[in-house]
Amino acid sequence: MLRRATLLALAASPLLAQQPRTDPLQAEIDRRTAAITGKLADWRHDIHQHPELSFQETRTAKLVADHLRALGLEVRTGVGGNGVVGVLRGGRPGPVVALRADMDALPVVEQVDLPYKSTIRTVYNGVETGVMHACGHDMHTAILMGTAEVLSAMKAQLPGTVVFLFQPAEEAPPTGGAGPMIRDGALDNPKVDVVFGLHVGPGPLGSVEANAGATTSSADGLRIVVHGRQTHGAFPSAGIDPIVVGSQIVLGLQTIVSRQVNMSTAPAIVTIGAFQGGLRENIIPDSVWMIGTIRTLDEGMRSDIHMRVTRTAEQIAKSAGATADVTITRGYDVTLNDTSLTEKMFPTLRRVAGAPMVSAGTPSSAGEDFSKFASKVPGLFISLGTTPPELDWRRAASNHSPLFQADDKGLPIGVRLMANMALDYMRLGRVQ
Repeated sequence: MLRRATLLALAASPLLAQQPRTDPLQAEIDRRTAAITGKLADWRHDIHQHPELSFQETRTAKLVADHLRALGLEVRTGVGGNGVVGVLRGGRPGPVVALRADMDALPVVEQVDLPYKSTIRTVYNGVETGVMHACGHDMHTAILMGTAEVLSAMKAQLPGTVVFLFQPAEEAPPTGGAGPMIRDGALDNPKVDVVFGLHVGPGPLGSVEANAGATTSSADGLRIVVHGRQTHGAFPSAGIDPIVVGSQIVLGLQTIVSRQVNMSTAPAIVTIGAFQGGLRENIIPDSVWMIGTIRTLDEGMRSDIHMRVTRTAEQIAKSAGATADVTITRGYDVTLNDTSLTEKMFPTLRRVAGAPMVSAGTPSSAGEDFSKFASKVPGLFISLGTTPPELDWRRAASNHSPLFQADDKGLPIGVRLMANMALDYMRLGRVQ
């Protein structure tokens, strides 16, 4: 995390002094962004009304690809599934900058009464549900479409190349969409030097957070199957109740974080999100299963928590005469913002958003497969506050909530942030 002293030093750095008070390219980004504000909202509303789950983003991918082709970009589709890559080669040689947006939605029934509210229904894990852009990926996609339009109009003036990465399946750990896109060459031909991304969420409209080092946590999947012995509900002593044992395991897992590890060194979270077993009221079942997630911000803590989760579940089950099969699937890694890149871009963030609106922030326990891109090339992933001003952002519904809201006014801010980061990096040179 950047300290306050570091931020003050950056604000007064020669890097800013190198930039004229009125920069023609920066002014052109502002002008062109203002001109497409209506289009940004239209794109966002269209995508919001037609959300698509992970691995199903065909309509969104076509919308994106058609737009990029109309701008004259080199376009590849079907990258890592439904991914789309657009390449904009500037008029002068220079670094290759990648900008990333994710496109998929979530199995959530929208509860916000918007004119462009989603009414899409689907079946997910055997349950009928709605589909909603409850994480803001509609915002991300519209922002990057707008960034492509703004920068393509400035093609001749760009000292480098911009690669636009429209990624599928961010909401689908452990597979995700970033890894398959990388394997399909999304960061090659041209070879990418750095990658930028942003994520909208609760916060004062237009506020920006960016911290060096760990910024989002690892996200690993957990599945535990408890095997007991089935019996009549009236004669529990004749069997081994996996529901009771499983409940003890759920409670025991919570003591790992609260009692077994030093939380001052590296935070961790163990959450059970689903617990299922049994068919009727008077039958103790043979087995139950539960699934959950493990979140950490440190690789050593990650391995330690995995060991403790397995040991806790197995030993609790053994003490009752049951057994527990524990499967932990490594998902997204910790997203690490490159320290040098973060420091180099902080003046840009402060100039675009306004110095009072930019802070170093703190690492998030949310997971992101932007981590895959950032593990291959230096990356910077920032947060953009988009809570409507009429709501208290401190109490606003979080991402993944059926009540999540993001204000359209955040769209042009996002475009200006992405376009200026790309431009400034191309002009300032590669990360040292």
